[in-house]
Amino acid sequence: MLNTIAQFFMVMSSLFLAVGRPLPRVLPAEREDIAGRQLKLEAAAAFQRHTTLPQTTEGWTAWRQELRERIVRETGMQEDHTLPLDTKETGRIQRQGYSIRNIAFQTRPGVYATANLYMPDGPGPFPAVINMHGHWPGARTGDMVQATAHELASHGYICLNIDAWGAGERTTTPGTAEYHGANLGASLMNAGVTLMGMQLTDNIRGVDLLCSLPQTDKKRIGATGASGGGNQTMWLTAMDERVKAAVPVVSVGTFEAYILNSNCVCELLPSGLTFTEEAGILAMAAPRALKICNAEKDASKSFYPSEMLRSYKAAMPLFQLLKAGDRLQYQLFDTTHGYWPEIRSTMLGWFDQHLKHTGNGDAVPLPNTALLPERQLLTFPALQRDSNVLSTAAWCRQAGSEWRANMLGHDRLDVKEKRAALKAVLKAEQPLQLKKLHTYTPEEGWDRLALETTDGELLPLLHRKPRKRENGYVVLSHSGGKDSIPSDRIDVLLAQGYGLVLADLWGTGEQSSETATKTDGSLPRFHTLSRSALWLGHTLQGKWANDLRLLTGFLRSHYGVKRIILEGYKETGMASLFAAAMESGVHKVVAHNSPVSYQFANRQGVDYFNMAIHVPGILPWGDVSLAAALTGREVELIAPVDMSGNPVGGLPLKFYRDEFQELRKRCRQRGQLIVRTTDNNDNVEK
Repeated sequence: MLNTIAQFFMVMSSLFLAVGRPLPRVLPAEREDIAGRQLKLEAAAAFQRHTTLPQTTEGWTAWRQELRERIVRETGMQEDHTLPLDTKETGRIQRQGYSIRNIAFQTRPGVYATANLYMPDGPGPFPAVINMHGHWPGARTGDMVQATAHELASHGYICLNIDAWGAGERTTTPGTAEYHGANLGASLMNAGVTLMGMQLTDNIRGVDLLCSLPQTDKKRIGATGASGGGNQTMWLTAMDERVKAAVPVVSVGTFEAYILNSNCVCELLPSGLTFTEEAGILAMAAPRALKICNAEKDASKSFYPSEMLRSYKAAMPLFQLLKAGDRLQYQLFDTTHGYWPEIRSTMLGWFDQHLKHTGNGDAVPLPNTALLPERQLLTFPALQRDSNVLSTAAWCRQAGSEWRANMLGHDRLDVKEKRAALKAVLKAEQPLQLKKLHTYTPEEGWDRLALETTDGELLPLLHRKPRKRENGYVVLSHSGGKDSIPSDRIDVLLAQGYGLVLADLWGTGEQSSETATKTDGSLPRFHTLSRSALWLGHTLQGKWANDLRLLTGFLRSHYGVKRIILEGYKETGMASLFAAAMESGVHKVVAHNSPVSYQFANRQGVDYFNMAIHVPGILPWGDVSLAAALTGREVELIAPVDMSGNPVGGLPLKFYRDEFQELRKRCRQRGQLIVRTTDNNDNVEK
C-alpha cells in the first residue's frame, strides 16, 4: 500500500514538473548556429573541389558529357526532339516591321506551354532568340520581358517569349497569378522531377520550335533572360549546344552563395554541390559566346558581382583552352536587380556580334517600341485554357497516380533492396556515429543530455527514465522543436510509465538556424534550410531519420532497453516512419497529423506541411504505405491527412489501409496499421 501511494506521488510530481513549467533548455541560450555553419562549411569545401576544371580538350569532352548526364538524372528533364510541336496559334498582332503570334506548343507528351512568338516581317533567314522571364509580374508579358522581345524583333531577331512552368497562363487557376516555387514547386520533387527540370524541358522544346520555323537560321540561336530567366539561360546554354550565344542577366554567382541565402526552388539542382559548381555550368557553354551581366546594386547575395567573378575566373581557363577566351565576357552595371535598358542595349550588341556577325559587341541603341496590354498577348484571353496546359498541381496529381500504380504492379518486393533504395532516396546511406555523450545538471525532473556526432552535430535531449525498464522509451520529436510537443501528450505518456526522450532534431528547436529562419521570411518554414541541404546532397527527412536512428541505438546500448517507440508530429512523424523502415530496432511508430501518401492533393492547403516534408523521388520509390510495410512493426497513424492537410477517413482511408496490408504481404513482413481518425482513443480503425 505504501509503495502504491509513493508511486502515485512520484507520477503526480512528474506531471506537475512537466506541465507547470516550460521545458528546460539543454544548450546555452547564447549559442552558435551549428546547422548553418555545417552547411556553409560543406559549401565552401564543395567550391574548392569543383572549380578545378579539365585541363585538356579530351578531358573536357568526357567531363562535359558526364556532367550533362548527371544533370539530366538529377533534374528529371526530358529531351525528345521527335515529339510533335503541335503549335496552336490563337491570335496575331501586327506591329511595324514584325508580328506577334499568341501560341501554345507541346513540350512533354500531352503537356503544352503558352508563349508569344515575335516574327520580323520577311522570309528571313533571321537569327532567333529564346527569351526567358524571372519572377516578374506578368510572366512572359511583364514589362522588362516584353520590352526585350519587342526590341529584338525590331532589330531583326525572331524572339520566343515563353511562360515558365507554373507561371503566366500556366498557373493553377487561369487568370490568377501564383508563385511557382516554395511548397508548390517542391512538390514536383516528390514525383521524381524538379522545377528546374520542367523549365529545361520547356526551353529545349522552345529551341526546337525556333529551329522548326522556315524563317529561322538554325545556326544562329541565342538565349537570354534576367533573374530566374537568366538562371534558365545559363542552364539551357549548358545543356543545348544549338544555343550559340547567350546573355544571362543578374543571375550568375556561385552555388556556394545559394547556401543559406534566398533563392527559388526553380534554381535548385538537388545534390548539385556534390558534383559541380556554377563555374562548371558556365564552362559547359564553351567555346560558344557567353556574356554575363550583373548589377552592382543587386540586393541578392547570390548574385553579387563578387560571387559572379569567382565563377567567371574559374571558367575562363576552360574557354582559353578551347581558344575562345574572348567569347566569355562579363559586364557590371550601376543598376539594381532587373533587365534595364542599358543592359538590353549590351545584349543586342553581343547578339549582333555573335549571331549576325556585325559590330564589335559594343552596346547598340535600342529601337523605339511600345508595350502592349497583357490581355492582347494571352494565348487564351477568355481564360478558357486548353486542358493540356497543365498546372503544377494537375501534373503532380497525374504523375503521382502513375507512380503509385507502378508500385502496386509487382507481385513480390525485395525488402533488402527497397530499404537500400529508401536510404538512397533519403540521402541517408551513411548513419551518424556517436562521438561523445555530454551530460548536464538535471533540471525540473529532466536529465539534460547532448549527443555529439562525428560530423559535428550536437543533438540536445531531455530524458526521463521509464518507471520500469520493460516499459521502454517513447522518443518524441516535432519540427517546431521539443517545446512544440503538446504537453498533454507528455503527461499521458509519463502517467503510463514510459521513459521519455524529447529530441530537438537537426535544424529544429535548440538546433535551429537563426540565419535560415530570418531568410525564410514569409516563405514556408524550412524553405532555406531544406533547399540548402538539398544542394549539398541531403534531405531533411533523411537527416532527421538518421538522428532518430542514432538515438535509438544510443538508448539500446546506454540504457539496455529493447522497447523503443518513435513518435512524431506532421513532418517528424514521417521521419520517424522512415527511420523505422531503415532501422530494425524500433518497436512501434506513432505519427500525428502525418500524410497517408505523398500523392499531391490540392493546391489549397499546399502549405499545411513545411518544406521539410519533401523527398525527391519518393513516389518513384514507393510511398508512405510501403515505408510502413517495411517496418514490420505496428504503425499508428493519429488523425492522418493528405498532403494538403485534409483529414482522411471513410473510403479513402480504407484504400490506404488495404494498400498497406497488400504491400505488407508482398514484402512478407509482419506488422499492423492502426488508424485513429481523431486524437482520442475512440474511432479506431485497424
